[in-house]
Amino acid sequence: MKITGIGETVLDMVFKDRQVQAAVPGGSAFNSIISLGRCFGGRNPGTGVVMITQTGSDPVSEIMLSFMQENGVSTRGVVRSEGQSTLSIAMLSSAGNAEYEFYHDPAPSPFLAPEIEFSKGDLVLFGSFFAINPKTRDEVRRLVRKARSQGATVYYDINFRKSHDGPGVREQIEENMALSDIVRGSNEDIEALYGFPDPEKAYTEHISKLCNYYICTKGALETEIFGPGALRVAIPVPGGTKVVSTIGAGDNFNAGVLYHIARVRQEKGGNSLPSTAEEWADIASTAHKFSANVVASMFNYVDSSFDPGV
Repeated sequence: MKITGIGETVLDMVFKDRQVQAAVPGGSAFNSIISLGRCFGGRNPGTGVVMITQTGSDPVSEIMLSFMQENGVSTRGVVRSEGQSTLSIAMLSSAGNAEYEFYHDPAPSPFLAPEIEFSKGDLVLFGSFFAINPKTRDEVRRLVRKARSQGATVYYDINFRKSHDGPGVREQIEENMALSDIVRGSNEDIEALYGFPDPEKAYTEHISKLCNYYICTKGALETEIFGPGALRVAIPVPGGTKVVSTIGAGDNFNAGVLYHIARVRQEKGGNSLPSTAEEWADIASTAHKFSANVVASMFNYVDSSFDPGV
């Protein structure tokens, strides 16, 4: 089995009270994949973890590549282009929430990914701006279509912000949903996309026509999951975690979902997705553990010693 992430790789410079707190490799899918590499890469050689991304040819790219290798993530999907890697400035509020500014190469090379083959039962994660960016979306969709045609299960994280909006963006996001088996979006994503925050209405009126399963996260509030046959699950988010930074919370929720699905497939075989409320509640509980571990630190991924207990 292989778990593959497709997305942007950046170096996050994290500030709080105008002071640098950390400089850590990041990116939405990247954060998820590093956590999965830590959970699978060194402990379970039967599950490979791969990141498909693009970096520059500068010292920052060396940091990224070394970090992936140190955390059990294959770099065979990395494109190294002439120019600079992407930097982000994350300004943390007193509650640990972040506002971002991104600094890209002004003339980036086209994103042309290495040819990665997929197998039935593989898991593929994509999403965020990388999946709708005019400079990368065509190649991302080509990869996702290939993964689906070869039997992989596809997970799409909307991660949409008003700053991403523009002509045709909603249609592009819905095209991504239609390529996916599972869609994850926060209530904020849904409100930005459809003009209302009600996840059940979003699933019934829009998402169910495109994708079978929808997971809605709401920060510290409950997580709701919707699926065929009137499936609806609401799982409270456990309290008691002191929040340091929320930067990787959603990304690691995604990692927890994929980790749980992969472990069940390892133990029980088969490539189907769960269908009962009880199975999805277990998945959400694992995902909450991943998120809780991450928000308690300044880093974007679970601790190297983290044990999700699945």
